[in-house]
Amino acid sequence: MRSQIYFMFSNFFKSMGWCKVPGFMQAHVEMGLVDEVELKSLLEQETDSPQTKAASLMEQGSLREHRAKAPRNSVIQSFKIVILSNKLNLLLPFGPLAILVHYLIDNKGWFFLLSLVGITPLAERLGYATEQLACYTGSTVGGLLNATFGNVIELIISIIALKNGMIRVVQLTLLGSILSNLLLVLGCAFFCGGLVFSRKDQVFEKGNAVVSSGMLLLAVMGLLFPTVLHYTHSEVHAGSSELALSRFISCIMLVAYAAYLFFQLKSQPSFYTEETNQNKEMSEGDEVPEISKWEAIVWLTILTAWVSILSGYLVDAIEGASVSWKIPISFISVILLPIVGNAAEHAGAIMFAMKDKLHLSLGVAIGSSIQISMFAVPFCVVIGWMMGAQMDLNFQLFETATLFITVIVVAFFLQEGTSNYFKGLMLILCYLVVAASFFVHEDPHQDDI
Repeated sequence: MRSQIYFMFSNFFKSMGWCKVPGFMQAHVEMGLVDEVELKSLLEQETDSPQTKAASLMEQGSLREHRAKAPRNSVIQSFKIVILSNKLNLLLPFGPLAILVHYLIDNKGWFFLLSLVGITPLAERLGYATEQLACYTGSTVGGLLNATFGNVIELIISIIALKNGMIRVVQLTLLGSILSNLLLVLGCAFFCGGLVFSRKDQVFEKGNAVVSSGMLLLAVMGLLFPTVLHYTHSEVHAGSSELALSRFISCIMLVAYAAYLFFQLKSQPSFYTEETNQNKEMSEGDEVPEISKWEAIVWLTILTAWVSILSGYLVDAIEGASVSWKIPISFISVILLPIVGNAAEHAGAIMFAMKDKLHLSLGVAIGSSIQISMFAVPFCVVIGWMMGAQMDLNFQLFETATLFITVIVVAFFLQEGTSNYFKGLMLILCYLVVAASFFVHEDPHQDDI
């Protein structure tokens, strides 16, 4: 009877939260409601209750999940995870093989091809290491890491070419990366996503798309005025006004890009933060980080160094490959190099679109295009200024017109805030037209390369 009375009162006091008051259980013993033996038995029953066990299991699971956030791998385990876990890494030996061919065989065409194949898995692994590192950072840092390392191949190739005085290779490579992201990457994402969800139009944030289109048009304006100034022969000081204008516009574009990052990352939800948050959700749900933060940093350093070495050989072989294959240097720089450099972004954009997460596909394609046009291009102009190289924003008439028309076409396709496989197909066909145009285009400044 006393036990029943105790249960009745204890259940009431539990609901009120009074059982947690110190001395509450001992007071029941002193009042004679329950003796010490019964109290011990009841406490054991309470401890072994299903609710308590469930709470304990949840706590243990939470601890295990927390420990999974920072795995501790040995050097061999880390090597297996990063290098041996992906089938695309079967192409990694082509990098050392390319260097071997460079010293044994005097054939620039084969060397260039092997270098391209060898860089492809490195671009994918850079993306993987960046995603792993983004799991440990906030949305701002992770978003910047994803955007920056997504274009690290183009930046490295451009800096090496600029150091070697190959200004046209820098201009054409950066231009090709913008065209590839806007037409090929975005087009394939729209097309594949539209095929998977063929019965509806995929929707994305229209406001962000409009802002991004405006930034791209601003980049086109920055390239257009030095080109028009050159071809109208209206310079105040022939040979110097064009270069001075390019350097001034580059500084303005860098300020505009910094303001854009601040606006997107601090004031408004952006492609960068959405992409990073999505990576974080994937890591917490379907996936957990496979390597630790410091492992990711070390692998990023190693992969970037290897890409830099291989890119140096690749840049030296561009002219020889053009002669060997009888292909214009502009086609190699604008079409072939960016396709390899954007391999990881290409695969990621398609994957997100097929999961109906089109805002992430836009973040990959449009975000990378904005970073190249508003940061990488003016950054190379400023770096060339420091090196004493006359790198300017005059990308020549044919190239500037191609970029201008591309941005206009993409802006029209984005203005409705929807996509389907037809829009994707049109963008892919536009890219084929651009590729064919550069295949028959002879660069008038080929001697400067």
